[in-house]
Amino acid sequence: MRKILILVAVALGIFLVVTAPQAAANSVTNVGNILYDAAQSVSTFVTSLL
Repeated sequence: MRKILILVAVALGIFLVVTAPQAAANSVTNVGNILYDAAQSVSTFVTSLL
């Protein structure tokens, strides 16, 4: 079941890149920004503890 879900996710990703490359790039950028903000928040928290 897990392999099927991974294959479906990969197929969906390829489909989105082929049909709407700009939207796919924006999505990746947004996810990257969210992860960066989260890491920065954790870093600020840990720094304030010290």
